Amino acid sequence: MNEHIEVRKGTYIDSVALLNISQRVAEVDGVDAALVAMATELNLGFLEPMGFDASEVAAGPNDLLVAIRAADEAVLEQALARLEGELASTRRGSDADASGGQFPPRTTASALARLEDVELVLVSTPGEHAAVEAFDALHAGSNVMLFSDNVPLETEIELKRQAAEAGLLVMGPDCGTALVAGIGLGFANVVRPGGVGVVAASGTGAQQLMCLLDDAGVGISHVLGVGGRDLGAEVGGAATLMALEALDADPDTELVVILSKPPAPEVAERVREAAQRCTTPVVLGLIGPGADDLTAVSRRVLDQLGVEAEDPHDWAPLEEPSDEAGQHAYGAGRTAGLSRARQPRPGAIRGLFAGGTLCTEAVLLATESFGTVRSNVAPGDLDADSPHLFLDLGEDEFTRGRPHPMIDNTLRIERIRVAAEDPDVAVLLLDVVLGHGAQPDPAGELGPEIEAAVSTAEAAGRDLAVVVSLCGSAGDPQGREGQVRRLREAGASVHLSNAAAAREAIRLIGTEEAQR
Repeated sequence: MNEHIEVRKGTYIDSVALLNISQRVAEVDGVDAALVAMATELNLGFLEPMGFDASEVAAGPNDLLVAIRAADEAVLEQALARLEGELASTRRGSDADASGGQFPPRTTASALARLEDVELVLVSTPGEHAAVEAFDALHAGSNVMLFSDNVPLETEIELKRQAAEAGLLVMGPDCGTALVAGIGLGFANVVRPGGVGVVAASGTGAQQLMCLLDDAGVGISHVLGVGGRDLGAEVGGAATLMALEALDADPDTELVVILSKPPAPEVAERVREAAQRCTTPVVLGLIGPGADDLTAVSRRVLDQLGVEAEDPHDWAPLEEPSDEAGQHAYGAGRTAGLSRARQPRPGAIRGLFAGGTLCTEAVLLATESFGTVRSNVAPGDLDADSPHLFLDLGEDEFTRGRPHPMIDNTLRIERIRVAAEDPDVAVLLLDVVLGHGAQPDPAGELGPEIEAAVSTAEAAGRDLAVVVSLCGSAGDPQGREGQVRRLREAGASVHLSNAAAAREAIRLIGTEEAQR
């Protein structure tokens, strides 16, 4: 084996671009391992587990780290050539300047000074640096979509205070999804245009609603994300109230939906009062104990619009490569596809989620059946006395210094392997989120891991059931039909309703409580 480690001082490249570059270099035939990343403490920590000698590496977070292990010198040369080609392509994209050969602007304020009529600035930098750019944009008179996470709460409060004084909107921080005048920002699904506007303190909640409505033939005017903390007591719904006012005044919006993970009660009441003052009809989807799940919210929207729609599709696992009964086909699976329902079994659920709201919804449904579950999202409790564990791997503690799990499945794959070995785990519950910005082939990555997990459990005498909540539209670039087929072939049941997926996982546990 030939090993190459180098540090390129003072070279910064976006982490998402570097993830793609690492994958491209690793695809070179004969490359055993490849890591191309900023030399953060977290990324340096990957070297030793990947088998690299990190003892002589001296680098910091502003340096580019390259580590490649190849079968021989010729393969290493190919990998390095691939690396340089990918880096050059990234530089060409970032250095392109349409302003007549001027030097690229060094700050958000200087960039806005060169442009006219900029109404929205998207900020996606490490959280500790994001506020500077957001304040720059506000002071220049622009609304802000703050995609970055790990922004301090007190900074969010000040950003939204200043925005309100200027009559501007701050979407975020940690605003993962937005759709503005038909243009998707962040993690956005491909949906038809229409008259439903969404205010969302919940990224994957907005995506789930968008996709369910799109399947029912209903289109979206705008999705204004406000960040998951906006309806907390500290922020007080500042961005939610401004976004609601904007959509109420929008002539293309015929109905507004407000989505949120469990809000602070006093803030929820403030939002209800504001909704009652709107001239546009408003549907509240403030999920929480005893409230409607996201699928039920979508039905209320359809009822309000007078649209009849069937329940969201679900599909059983494919037991044979070719199924003469037609269950193999993507379109043959609505509920009848689960007629060969798997039998309940004793054990625990392990829920591994990329979407925070999807995880929260599953936890709410599980607590209705089990009383309490362990989770890093409310109403779960990581210290609870429960065998059932639901994790939102997109929470800040998991994403510091690394891409979100909707982009990078590494953390999830590690935990799937652990769950496969755990004799107490009977059901594995996963979400797969499609759309622009998301991993280009999540089923291609997760499918082999699901197959391996089922086989590992089977070898130990266990019947491990895998249930997948697939959040995506028919128009998404990953190809929803192919994603469904690959997941079913791996042994998972697939549900377009996250609530239905969670209920199926609960049913499969087989306790009396779960079957109520």
